[in-house]
Amino acid sequence: MNTGKIAGLILIVAGTLGLIYGSFSYTKETHEAKVGPLELTVQDKETINIPAWLSVGAIAVGAGLLLFGNRK
Repeated sequence: MNTGKIAGLILIVAGTLGLIYGSFSYTKETHEAKVGPLELTVQDKETINIPAWLSVGAIAVGAGLLLFGNRK
């Protein structure tokens, strides 16, 4: 398998996951204050939405790489 086919498969999988889940979230931890042995932290939950057009585009580009990637 060459790198074009591997990249195509990765794009197809990422696009499919983007269509299935639509968004992902993560927790960002920030250190607000440190006073001696006392440490105050804040955890923010961030959500990133993945547009459907981006997922469909990734699938299309991945399919194009699989079909036409080995032509010279």
